Amino acid sequence: MEDQFQKIFEEIKADPMNQEYTKKGIDPLYYADADARILIVGQAPGRVAQDTQIVWNDKSGDRLRDWMGVSHDEFYHSGKIAVLPMDFYFPGKGKSGDLPPRKGFAEKWHPRLLEAMPNLKLTLLVGSYATKHYLHLKSSTKLTNVVHNYQDYLPQYFPLVHPSPRNQLWMSRNPWFEKEVLPDLKQRIDQFLR
Repeated sequence: MEDQFQKIFEEIKADPMNQEYTKKGIDPLYYADADARILIVGQAPGRVAQDTQIVWNDKSGDRLRDWMGVSHDEFYHSGKIAVLPMDFYFPGKGKSGDLPPRKGFAEKWHPRLLEAMPNLKLTLLVGSYATKHYLHLKSSTKLTNVVHNYQDYLPQYFPLVHPSPRNQLWMSRNPWFEKEVLPDLKQRIDQFLR
């Protein structure tokens, strides 16, 4: 199975779509393991994550681990948590934050990696790009409504807002998220990790 993961990794690096990164010595950033039980699908690596080659290596990652109820060690070293962003490379900075993931990237690479992870029990969809892609929702769909009705997508998918510190105002306006959604998320994560 490791050979299969390595083969896909090399193919991603060799893909003409990713040549500008490969030429700069930047590897695709994701984590896949045949034993993974939980998958996190987010937007794309940020600058810090790409520079350090560590997924969710920022304040958003700290908050995500807190939401999940997992330690730093469990998140990175248990082998039970996989991370497939919608793009495996930092897309650059835009006017109001990072640019969106490139179109067509997840469609091309996610199915092959998912096929190599047969033990997945739960997929966390973090933010609007992942949620709308995996749940086949219209671009006009409000993420708040999807997250509020998260139980409609269980047991396979668990939609979440992005854990960015910039979403603090959203958190204060939607107290149900911390009160109802996060305890359920923690319980499910614990069930699949233990």
